[in-house]
Amino acid sequence: MRHNKKINHLGRKSGHRKAMLANLASSLILHKRIETTVAKAKALRVYIEPLITKSKEDTTHSRRVVFSYIKQKEAVTELFRIVSPKIAERQGGYTRILKTGFRQGDAADMAIIELVDFNEAAISAAKQESKKSTTRRSRAKKAADQEAPAAGKAKSEVKKEKPAAKSKVEDSKPEDSKPEAEPQTTEEENPANESEPEVKPE
Repeated sequence: MRHNKKINHLGRKSGHRKAMLANLASSLILHKRIETTVAKAKALRVYIEPLITKSKEDTTHSRRVVFSYIKQKEAVTELFRIVSPKIAERQGGYTRILKTGFRQGDAADMAIIELVDFNEAAISAAKQESKKSTTRRSRAKKAADQEAPAAGKAKSEVKKEKPAAKSKVEDSKPEDSKPEAEPQTTEEENPANESEPEVKPE
């Protein structure tokens, strides 16, 4: 029985298991994302995250400690020069495991393990979500603030249109006076017609 034993031996002797995890860790540091089984990914997460925390302090001692676990110079250099500055502000949780389905040969449960700060698609999506407001109250306030200036503009436009309407009425008054002048001319013409001699019937 394996009660209270948290280490997954992965069906290997200790030397084989440590060498395998060292190779997986160096591959993850160099490529930032690898595909493996879920059991190996979970064992790798426990193995590599303390080493990433150790890389935040760039000293000779910390480099030697990390090198004793990874055993690859290129991976250690990549970890301290490129990975460490990006994860400097993160307080743990440097890796992410995403299940991808089952392997065709033996139906093993497969997963992708990646460094969180190097997934550009996830980072951009998180930024867009943070820009959006999360509560309805703030949205309602913003909408009300946007409607208030729009209503003020509409009122000012109405005020500007009213004097224009008055000027049209004033312009129409002289036109109305012209027909009144025409009947006067006809009345003057009627007396001239009355002055003509009337023909009496015989």
